Amino acid sequence: MSKAERRIRSLLYLLCIVNSMMAATTARAQATFDTGAGQLPRWVKDVGARREPKGKRTFSVNSYGARGDGLSNSTASIQKAIDDCARAGGGVVAFMPGQYVTGALFLKSNVDLRVESGVTLLGSQEDADYPSIWTRVAGIEMKWPAALINISEQKNVKISGGGTIDGQGKKWWDRYWSLRREYEPKGLRWASDYDAERVRLMVVWKSSDVTVENMNLKRSGFWTVQVVYSDHVTVNGVKISDNAGPSTDGVDIDSSSYVLVENCDIDNNDDDICLKAGRDADGLRVNRPTEYVVVRDNLIRRGGGVLSFGSETSGGIRRVVAYHNRGVGTSEGIRFKSAKTRGGFVEDVLIRDLKMENVPLPFTFTLNWNPSYSYATIPKDVKIVPPHWIVMNTPVTPPERGLCEFRNITIEDVDAVGAKQIFSASGLPAKPIINVKLVNVTAQGGAAGSIEYARDWTMKNVKLRTANGENVKVTNSEKVDMPEIVK
Repeated sequence: MSKAERRIRSLLYLLCIVNSMMAATTARAQATFDTGAGQLPRWVKDVGARREPKGKRTFSVNSYGARGDGLSNSTASIQKAIDDCARAGGGVVAFMPGQYVTGALFLKSNVDLRVESGVTLLGSQEDADYPSIWTRVAGIEMKWPAALINISEQKNVKISGGGTIDGQGKKWWDRYWSLRREYEPKGLRWASDYDAERVRLMVVWKSSDVTVENMNLKRSGFWTVQVVYSDHVTVNGVKISDNAGPSTDGVDIDSSSYVLVENCDIDNNDDDICLKAGRDADGLRVNRPTEYVVVRDNLIRRGGGVLSFGSETSGGIRRVVAYHNRGVGTSEGIRFKSAKTRGGFVEDVLIRDLKMENVPLPFTFTLNWNPSYSYATIPKDVKIVPPHWIVMNTPVTPPERGLCEFRNITIEDVDAVGAKQIFSASGLPAKPIINVKLVNVTAQGGAAGSIEYARDWTMKNVKLRTANGENVKVTNSEKVDMPEIVK
């Protein structure tokens, strides 16, 4: 055998090994979920906070000078009560009924902030009450105003009581729209969200065993609840309302693990429950996934998506189970979105027992989402460039590293009525959407929609009723089953 022949044989052998490994990986991914009556992955029981504060001692903020008159700024008094409670080993921080104006509060380990019915925390309107801190905002790390409620690098924390936290966010909504009107003609749509510096309502940052339970959250300046770089977090029985402003997401799970969102009632103006994992070069640098997430028994009203994945996908999103959820009038239902510079993946997703009523777009997949926001370009005439602009303009190399992959997704036992377009799925030529399994899906709407650049989609007992009687338009795809059209 010649040297050239030996080289070819070696290459063929190596190729066989690689193909075998890829096949085994795909098989393992497809077998992650047992789809059948009541079967869920074993890890589901491990999500959420593992413990809660046990301290019985109560620290009344009123004893520290806080006044519930809706006018006096009580930030320092409330913070002092929190700090003393933590130093004493933990306990309850409590309020007499009233409305308390406060800026950024920083909760501590073993503290239960008890905001009971009859108590409202009102977000201060003073910028100085929200110090600039290092955080992650919309997929990149940067300096940004602290949230109204901050749990930063703490353990065993709870916020509960049935009361209200009102961000009074209109000031920041107006600031954003003003800035966007200024930026858009300059080609800076992508920078508006970052430069407006809107105050979030609640951020859980690098923390463990956190519970947010039975709270009314409203009028956030930006995202409402962001869980970032954290683990074992429970968001239970939270009602989010009056979020008419831009980007007022409900619950954002951001590069975090073992998170449980249940029994919530969410009405806002952007993604309702959203899973994220970083944006572009900075997200790829951090490379931290969102994984082991359960979303169950939630009622979703207005908003951008009953359950959204992305568009920040750089660190990857995997091992997600959502069941017993309902969307009513939400603009989109199950929403997968990424962009050509995000990278990462969304995989091993099980969505089961979902009801959607008057949701115009029940199933959406896009790998080139919102280009004017997703792709940053600094105009040549800009003289002073902020550091976060440079981060956002750092190229992803090689370019193919920026392509996200949607794969191994199971959607079953879904009923949707009142849709406009049932399927809106668009992959990329180099990254088709692969291994999507739909079982026991019924949907009624104006049009069946389209699927483009997809591979290995199976449909079992999928029935669509459309106004024009036409089926899904499938293009540039391989091995995509067709649903049944019923009258």
